[in-house]
Formats: sequence, structure tokens, C-alpha cells
Amino acid sequence: MRTTTQTAVRNLGILAHVDAGKTTLTERILFATGTTHKRGEVHDGTTVTDFDPQERDRGITIFAAAVSCAWDGYRINLIDTPGHVDFADEVERSLRVLDGAVAVFDAVAGVEPQSESVWRQADRHGVPRIAFVNKLDRAGADLDAAVESIRRRLHPAPLVVQLPIGSEDGFTGVVDLLRMRSLVWSDGGGDAVEGPVPEALREEAGRRRRVLEEAVAELHPVAMEEFCLESTVATPTLVSALRDLTRSGDGVVVLCGSAYRNRGIEPLLDAVVAYLPSPLDVPAVRGTHQGVEEERTADPAAPFAALAFKVNITPTGRLTYLRVYSGTVEKGDAVWDSVARRTERIGRILRVRADRHAPIDRAVAGDIVAVVGLKSARAGSTLCAPGAPLVLEPPGVAEPVVSVAVEARGPAGADRLASALARLAEEDPSLVVRTDPETGQTVLSGMGELHLEVATEQLRRVHGVEVNVGRPRVSYRETVGRGVSGLVFRHVKQDGGAGQFAHIVLDVQPLAEGFEFRSTVVGGRVPQEYVRAVEAGCRDALSEGPLGGHPVTGLRVTLTDGATHVKDSSDTAFRTAGRLGLREALRACAMVLLEPVAEVTVTVPDDAVGGVLGDLAARRGRVSGSTARAGAAVVTATVPLVELFGYATRLRSRTQGRGTFTARPTGYAPAPAAVLVR
Repeated sequence: MRTTTQTAVRNLGILAHVDAGKTTLTERILFATGTTHKRGEVHDGTTVTDFDPQERDRGITIFAAAVSCAWDGYRINLIDTPGHVDFADEVERSLRVLDGAVAVFDAVAGVEPQSESVWRQADRHGVPRIAFVNKLDRAGADLDAAVESIRRRLHPAPLVVQLPIGSEDGFTGVVDLLRMRSLVWSDGGGDAVEGPVPEALREEAGRRRRVLEEAVAELHPVAMEEFCLESTVATPTLVSALRDLTRSGDGVVVLCGSAYRNRGIEPLLDAVVAYLPSPLDVPAVRGTHQGVEEERTADPAAPFAALAFKVNITPTGRLTYLRVYSGTVEKGDAVWDSVARRTERIGRILRVRADRHAPIDRAVAGDIVAVVGLKSARAGSTLCAPGAPLVLEPPGVAEPVVSVAVEARGPAGADRLASALARLAEEDPSLVVRTDPETGQTVLSGMGELHLEVATEQLRRVHGVEVNVGRPRVSYRETVGRGVSGLVFRHVKQDGGAGQFAHIVLDVQPLAEGFEFRSTVVGGRVPQEYVRAVEAGCRDALSEGPLGGHPVTGLRVTLTDGATHVKDSSDTAFRTAGRLGLREALRACAMVLLEPVAEVTVTVPDDAVGGVLGDLAARRGRVSGSTARAGAAVVTATVPLVELFGYATRLRSRTQGRGTFTARPTGYAPAPAAVLVR
């Protein structure tokens, strides 16, 4: 039986580009809801969600932090996500378990590169969003320009429900276009003072209310019907239509304010409650059991099912963060880990508030909690009732693009380093640890230079392991530039007893991306089970290309002919033939080395543009655009990732510390021949 308690729950994330004000907004939400009694500041290192020492030192969010608070009778489970591209995997895992999100935009910059990336991530997960245009008190802040950038770059229908009162440093409040009232905040903070719409803004507020009604009527049939009959849309109809459009993704409600000055927070919380869905409003979660798809509704009486999305290993124990999708779990309950295929026992259940926790007796469908006592669960593990097993789809993990060699200082630290790296990879699945087969070095791979900097610093600070770190290296790929047809490969092995025989003929052609295998063999010359073995062997061969041993992508392999031996042919023989045959075919192809590239957005003073453009050209960058913004230039370019190592220091020196940049990986591009000899 479902309870009304679940309708009063909101699971949401705060999404944005770095420095748009996510963490400050989270702090103001905690303050407004009475969860904290003092406003934390990023620059003072006193925020609740940026509790890690590295986050406080660097002034950015690195790890997604969950907090829980209450507003107007509703429980809000909130996750403050990182804004830096290197930590996009933290955002991905968070979005997998959220029902809604608040996307934060800088009122001066509008949509920035990482805002666009996290928006697309939310699109993939079907997460409804509302938008908050922050920093309206900054010089150059422009709500209309920010909204237009949302419309142009993100392509939703922005539905603006507020009008700012004052501009830049004179921003004091907003006009609520739904209830046609003003909300003004004093410099000393405190609650908003409600009043009538200021006389100077009455005409503009009326015009914008009309624009809002027309925009909603175009998208919502009930609002359209009322608009056609009455030439207006009543406030209750507007609110209901905005809720429907938000949850369907056809529109995004836009609010505004200044988190730093504590203005606009209460209306935002009201919008979260009014427009974003509860666990009962989202589709039932789907999973599989023995290959059969099953559906679990957000019902506390249903069999228990939860997804682990984060693991945090602390000196006092191992915390596993769960989103409960169905059923109820109590402390002491036995649960089944469908991935590890073992029974675990829940020791304690905790309501989370970043690095502080409050014990609770149970968690029900819709809750986001942390549990203590699980030994095998990893991010992506499904926990369920032992009598009703289920496997939920885990969050995707991006492939790492940058690697460094790490070694302990001194022989005594080798074992401690191996243990520490294993714990790091357990907490952050986007970190990959491997041993280089040629050099024997331990290689740590991640999503970017900063990601690896943070990881190696964690080794020192948290695990007490001093390490030497090599120069960063990027992950190259190889692809087929010109293919080969009719390559014949025969695998014959006879060393006593049953032998091995497989004869295959392969065509290899370029493909836009990925790998595709097909067979055009006729007449049963190669039985179907051997065709599958050839495909498996070809996939084995993709791990190392002929240019430099890099993974191979972007090719289509066609098995055109073959032959078998009545006694010596087997799956093993044809798999070996597929692997060795494709390697020989790739050596005969014209291969192309691919290197990872990133879209770089550089913001610099006008007087430094020339030097920055020259430096980008020296780094093999291709400039794709340049715009002016309040005395500064914003340059966009595509640059090979390997050329961006150390760019932050170089940019600061060229611009006397006034230049900033962001980089967003966009895929792979052909590398010049000179890269092969690096």
C-alpha cells in the first residue's frame, strides 16, 4: 500500500557549470529550511556539502554530497553535484537515482559548456528540471540574455515566472508573475517582504504575464482551451500546466535570484515542491530477473529493491548510499546483492547530511539513505529482498582519457599503495588501476588532469601513502582509414591428439564509430556457432592495434567465406583464427591514430586575446568562435587533450591571472603523424 508520505518527498540534484553557485545555493537552502543555523560560505571553507579538505582548499565541488532537509511539510533529499567536467561521472551516478533537478545558470555567462553537458546528461535520464538564474546582483547580469541562451543552446521552452526588481548591485527582489505580487529581501537577510507589484514595473509585469500565458497555452491543451475561451489563463490552471510541462520535459520553469545574498531561495523551494515530481509521479523502475523484465512500483509494501550509487570508505566504517525504489528495509534486515550474488545484512540506516548522519529505523520506497554493514556492494549494485531477486540497470561509467604512472616512495609503501588504489577505485568507478605489461608500472587512469591530481592527493592525505607521479598521458585509439578485402587466414595447429583447424576470409572496412561484425557466408561453409566464435575472436583483437597497441574502433568486419575440418575444427580454433586473422588484416589496412580532443572555452580580457589565440594555435587548436562579453572575449576552440596539460598555468601567466578556461571532452580526432613518435 502506498502512503501519502511518499507524495511529500522530492529527490533532486543541483546541476551547473563550475562557479555558477551550486554549493552556495545548497547552503542557502539548508539555511532557509532550518537545517543549519549559520550560512556557510565557499570562500571561507565553511560549507556543509563541500566538507572534504580538498574541496575547501580548491573552492570547488569534487564529490557529490547528499543532504536531507524539510520545507513546508515536504522532505527534500538533495544532492549537490560537481560542476567540473573531470567529475562528470559523479553527476552521472547521481542523476541515475534522482527524480528531478535544479539547473543553476550564471546571470552574466548564461549557458556555459558544462551546463550544457549536465543538461544533456539529465536529458538521457529523463530527469525533469527547473532553472534558477543565479548571481543577478553581479555587474552585467541579464536575465533575458540568460533565458535566451537556455532557449538557443539547450532547446527547451523556458517559462519565466519571475521579473527581477532592480538590477546588478541594486537587485532587491522579484515580481511573482503567477500571483502578481512582489517579494523583496533586505540586506540583513531574513524572510521576504510580500507586497504589491511596484508601480514602475506594473506594465512590464503585465506584459510578461501575458507572454507566460501564451507560451504555456501553446504547449498545454487545457491551458490552450481556457486561453481561447477566456483570452487569459487563470493562476490555478497555469500552476497545474507548469507542473505537467516540467514533468513531461516540454517546458522548464525559470526562476531567478542571488544565492550569495540569500534572495530568491524561498520561491525556488516552493517551485521544487510545486513542479518537480515525487517518487510516485515517476515511472516504475524496471529491472531483470533471469532475463525477464520486471517492474517495481514505489510501494512500501512491495518487495524491497534499491540501487547503490555511491560508496564512501571512512575511518569509522563503510557507507553505501542507496536509492530505495520499492519496499521497505529496516536495520538488521538481510538483503540480496544481485551483482555480487551474496546475502548482506544492514547494520544501520542513516539519514544523510553530507558528512553528518542521523540514524533512522527504516527506509521506504522513495528514500535516499546511507547504510552501514555492506561488505561487497559497489556503485551500481542492486540490493533486493532475498525472496524477490532483481537486477536494476547500473549507472554508466565513462572511459578514462588520461593516465599517470604512480609508484610508492620506498619499497615499504608498495603494499599500502595497492590497497589505497583499490579503495580509491571502489569509491570512484571512473578511476581505473592497471599494471602496464611492458614496464610493470602501476597506471592510474581517470577523466582528466584535475581528476588524477585529486586522486593522488587523496592517496597522500587520506591513506598516508607518498607517491611519485609520472607525466600525464592520454588514451589514444586506432581506426581504419582504408580497408582491405578478401584477406585469407588459415589457423592450423597439430601437436598430438585433436588438432585445430579454421579457415576464414575477412573484409575490413571503415565505420563512423564503434565495431560491427557480420557474415555473408552461404551454403553452411562456416556453421553459425563458428561464426559467433570468429566474432568473439575479432573483438579480442580490438584491444591492441598495429600502430601502438592502442584499442581499435571504427571498423566493420565481414566474414565472407571459410572452411572447416571434420575433426579438428572447434569454437576455440575459429576464435583464435578470428583474433589472429583480424590482427593480420589490420596490419594490411591503412590505419589512423586517433587522439582525444576537447572543446575549450577561454575567457580573457580584450587586451590578451592575441596572445591567447597564438598560444591555442601552437597547441594545435582550431578556433571555432569568439564573442565579446562585458570587456572580455570568450574564445571557443577544439584542442587535443594532450596539449592542455599545464595550460592553466600558461594561461594565467599570459593574462596576469585574469584568464580562465574550461574544457569538455568531445571525442576523438585524427592525430598528425608526429604524435606517433612521442
